[in-house]
Amino acid sequence: MNSAIESLQQRLAVLEAQSDIRRLLARYMDFCDVPHAPTQVADLAALFAADAIWEGVGADAEQTFGRQQGRQAVAEFVASYLPPASHFSLNLHFLTSELLQVDESASRASGQWIMQQISSYTEGGSELISARLNIDFVCVDGQWYIAHFRTCRLFHSPLGEAAR
Repeated sequence: MNSAIESLQQRLAVLEAQSDIRRLLARYMDFCDVPHAPTQVADLAALFAADAIWEGVGADAEQTFGRQQGRQAVAEFVASYLPPASHFSLNLHFLTSELLQVDESASRASGQWIMQQISSYTEGGSELISARLNIDFVCVDGQWYIAHFRTCRLFHSPLGEAAR
């Protein structure tokens, strides 16, 4: 009987971890959407592990984003694209095709999503972007954090005036 209860507890821990991770990623995407109230670097930093890595993968993304390491460096990099910076006039993120795996201890996880992003820029122009996100997560003292965020651009195309 104990093994059945332990098995249920472990399964419940994995399901709760998946739910927590989805909320964490949704919060991150919400911060990255524009219009949005100005995002505070500290709010972004709170989503990342102390030794977090955020990087572009593939020639396009490596050149555009590079590699940032450390909670503060990652948060400052992401915030540099967001209000009050005037980079985007509109920026919306949609995630699909989720593959999310939590380890048996429910302390580490990895996920893959396809992200669609619609962006309009303050200097003009709009585009549709698709990227594959591969993200590792870590749980520290019951709190989930983004440990390694990788984005690889799959597609991008200019959009007409309808996106504004």
